[in-house]
Amino acid sequence: MKVVYASRTGNIELFLDKLDLENLEKIESGDEKVNEDFVVVTYTDGYGEVPYEVDAFLTNNKDHLKGVISSGDRSHGEEVFAKAGDVVAETYGVPCMYKFENDGDDEDVKTVKELLEA
Repeated sequence: MKVVYASRTGNIELFLDKLDLENLEKIESGDEKVNEDFVVVTYTDGYGEVPYEVDAFLTNNKDHLKGVISSGDRSHGEEVFAKAGDVVAETYGVPCMYKFENDGDDEDVKTVKELLEA
């Protein structure tokens, strides 16, 4: 499955590097177009918002979206931890497959790898 991602601080790129995936595409502006099924991996902006470029990208590519994985930082509080995943899931009717903190740990890598292979 194709994985499309956005990374502002580099944490998501570090996380995805650990997964050793081949079918990756980075969201730069939100204008990108994907013509195959994909899972989006996004960071959470501010206090629980979907980043602008991710929102724009999903608006244009919602027909192929199959799920969302989100990162966050627990120091902002559990109520907003990786909340962009919940917002995307609710907005587009797809599952929030997983949430991880910063660049993830070994257990996060193992779990996400299994989810993407299933």
